[in-house]
Parts: sequence; structure tokens; C-alpha cells
Amino acid sequence: LNPLLQDFGLIVHPPMLYMGYVGMAVPFAFCISALWTGQLDRRWTRWARPWALLAWGFLSLGIALGSWWAYYELGWGGWWFWDPVENASLLPWLACTALLHSLAVSEKRGVFKAWTIMLAIFAFALSLLGTFLVRSGVITSVHSFASDPTRGMMILLILAIVIGSGLLLFAFRGWRLTVESQFQLKSRETLLVINNIIILVATLVVLLGTLYPIIADAVGWGQVSVGSPYFNALFVPLTWLLLLTMGVGSAIRWQADKRSLLRVGLVIGLMIVASSVVLAGVVAFFLQANDWLINGWLINDWLNLALTLALSAWVLAWQLYDIKDKTKNANHSGKQLLTRQLLIKLKKLPLSYWGMQTAHIGVLIIAIGVAVTTSQSIEKDVALGVGDKVRVQGYDFAMTDMYQISAQNYDATVAEIIVSKNGNYISSLRPEKRTYVVSMMPMTESAIDASLWRDVYVALGEPIVLNKQTVNENQAQNQLTQLQPQQSEKWAVRIYVKPFVRWLWLGALVMVLGALLSLLDRRYWLKPSP
Repeated sequence: LNPLLQDFGLIVHPPMLYMGYVGMAVPFAFCISALWTGQLDRRWTRWARPWALLAWGFLSLGIALGSWWAYYELGWGGWWFWDPVENASLLPWLACTALLHSLAVSEKRGVFKAWTIMLAIFAFALSLLGTFLVRSGVITSVHSFASDPTRGMMILLILAIVIGSGLLLFAFRGWRLTVESQFQLKSRETLLVINNIIILVATLVVLLGTLYPIIADAVGWGQVSVGSPYFNALFVPLTWLLLLTMGVGSAIRWQADKRSLLRVGLVIGLMIVASSVVLAGVVAFFLQANDWLINGWLINDWLNLALTLALSAWVLAWQLYDIKDKTKNANHSGKQLLTRQLLIKLKKLPLSYWGMQTAHIGVLIIAIGVAVTTSQSIEKDVALGVGDKVRVQGYDFAMTDMYQISAQNYDATVAEIIVSKNGNYISSLRPEKRTYVVSMMPMTESAIDASLWRDVYVALGEPIVLNKQTVNENQAQNQLTQLQPQQSEKWAVRIYVKPFVRWLWLGALVMVLGALLSLLDRRYWLKPSP
């Protein structure tokens, strides 16, 4: 068994993902059934919505587990690489997110039925596509451990038959779809449509970046690689737009909202964006003027951090306003804020409402974690021997010992590294360099001192020794030469200090909790009236 797979995270991660993939078949089946029978009213959306929530929850948990596994197991300190296999799981998650919002509109207002049906077909198609990409061997990835071209062709054939027949049925039966109510511009429906468009554009961005190398190779354009710069340059601004609309969208009312919330909210949101851009520009100019413009874009770490924090606070403020608005008739005077009347009103709010708010808070936690850890993380490669000490980001790393261990299926060299700050002991980390005896495959096992606010991450590299050679008129230059472990005086060590990185997985768990709360809403468990 591949040593990378000998880990608990990889026991749980694939089943969670495939539960999400398979779960998307149920909303697809409901929409096909509605098209086939002609029962294109709101009932099928209510039936499909809990299954879409369940699939979305499994996908969220599976993606989070995969990211967590890559972070601590692969030894490079990253949590997302825009790898094709990672993208294959992100694509149906994005489509399912759009589907959930569209199902809410169709169930509540009886509009956007055609859009909702197309999203159900699209989400299931991306689930099949993700399975094909991972299992067929058409892509090379550190996350891909098994490939079967024959099985891949069968999955592709199923994709063509199922999705093709679904689209054909929609083409013949879609004309029966009717709008049950009039669409109002100043309403929650408008914000949810904008939300859907943003998510769909993000999905197409990821889909293009994932498939383009495969298409280019197939048509003879040569080997092409699409990396993080492409995805970050397009995905990050879309995330800002999503946060901008997410705040007002959760507070504005269905149908026509006669209040000026939409106009005022968007104006204030744009003011926040403008002020964040100015603030980020000033900070970037004075602290890292050479990194002011990246590829002609005003997209740097400071701008991402300022905008994400400001927009996250903006969304949270709207969530609190919405809760207050829904309990506005309760007694809010002075110390009587949490009166029995208020608690009763809060309790009467449906679980689906609290699930929505909880999931949105999870999105904010992830957004803040991504912005902080990408802008403030420190990475440093050093050469350490026993007795050596180095300082990184205010932390002192001292190697106190180096020893060998033997386990059931591997031998390892272990470094003992003491971490301290301002003379105070923090942790004792023991990164390993393993060699698995059957496959003779080397593996790096990182050591992490984790907390909610930061991770100190140490990975052990290759053994090295410092030699001095005379070059260029007897001027000494240090050269690093690889040696066997027993000959080595020093080892390459990679050190990371990553603030807020744990917020990524905390946010994912909060999102899954939101999905669970929504699933427990009583209206999904009531027997439908005849």
C-alpha cells in the first residue's frame, strides 16, 4: 500500500467525497422525474433540497479532510494547490452551492424553475466528471493513486448518456415550466440570482483551468500547465463579490422589499471596498513597494487581507441586523434584552434559518483564515545540526538531538527540535524522514505545534554537510552537498509559521453544522398534504 495512503485521513476522506458525488444523483433524479411526469410545481424542489443539503455537507467535509491530510502529510505546508484532483471535488461543490440557493428561490417563490433544473443536471454532471478525472488516469496528481482507463471510459459513457438524456428531456418538456409569481427587482430573489451567477462564473473558471491542459494535450498543442496564478487572479475577486452580495442578500425580504436596504446596503458595501483598496494600497506602498502591482493587477496580499476582513465584518453585521429585524417586536430595553419574549421569538425561527446563518459564518471563517494565512505566513529553509539554533518570526528553533527509530514497516531519522519564544518553552517537535522497507519509498513526516491562532510547522529535508572550497582567487563559497545520513553534519529543515490556518477547517466544520441544522428543519420531515 502506498505510504501516503497509510493514514487515518485517507480512510475517511474518499468515502465522504463519494457520498457527496452519489448524493447529487438524488436531486438530479427528482428533476428528471418532475420533467418526465410534468409535475413541475414547487413540490419537487422541497423533495430535492434536503438531499442537495446532504450531498453538499458530505462534499464540504470530504474537501476539508483532503485539505487537512495534504497539509500535515505531504510535508510542503500547503492546504490547497489547485491540483486537478482537488478541483474535481471543488467543481460539484460549487455547483451544489448554487443549486441550494436556487432551490430556495424556487421553493419559496416558484420562480427560476428552469435555472434550478439546469443546475441540478450540471451539478450531477460535474460529480460524474470529477469521478472520471480521478479514476481514468487522464491527469497526473499527487492525489491520484489508482487509474483504470477502461473504467474511465465507462464513466465517460455514463456521463454522456445520463446528462445527454437529461438535457434532451429538458429540451422537450421545459416549455411546461411556468412562473408562479412575479419577479421583483428589489428582493432577495435578485441577490440570490447574482449569487448564482458569481458562483457559476467561479465554477467555469475552475472548470476551464482544470480541463484546458487535457484538451491542449489531446489536440496536439503540447504540454500546458495551469497553476495557482491563474486561479488566484480570477477566484479571489469573485470571492469579494460573493461576500459583498452575501450580506445584503440574507437580510433583504422575499418579493418586493419596500425598504431601501438593497440600495443603501450596496452603496455602503462599495464604500467599504473603495476604502479597503485605498488602505491596502497605502500599506503595500510603504511596507513592500516592490510588490505593489502583481502582473498588472492591484491584487496583493494586503489588498486581499483588507478587503476580506472588511467584507466579512460587513456580512456579520447584516446577519446580526437580520436577527434583530426578525425579533423586533420583542422587549429590547436595557437589561431586559434577553427576555423570555425574545427567547421565544428566537426559538420560533426555523432551523433552516439558523442553518443558513451558521453556514454563512463558516464561509466567513474560511475567508478570514485564507486571507490571513496567505498574507502573513512565513516560510524559511535552513540547515540545522545538533546544537544549532535559528530564529523565525520571533520563534527560536533549536535542534537538540538526531536519532534513528525502526517501526513495523519503516525506518526513520527523527530530529528533536525545541521551539521557544522570548525564552519561554513552546513545544518539542519531532519531524521524521522515513524510508518504508517494502517499497523503499522516502517520506517526510512533518511536526506541527497547532493552535487556533497559529501553527508552527517543521519538516525535515535531506541530509547535507557544509564544505568549503576555494574559488575565484581564493574566495570561499559555501556549497551544500548531499550525503548519507550517517555522514551528515546538518540537515535541511523547512520551517513555517502559519497564522489562522486552522480557521480553514474550523470554518468547514461550521458549514457542515449549518447543513445539519437545515436538514433537521421540521418541514422536511412532515408528511406532504394530499
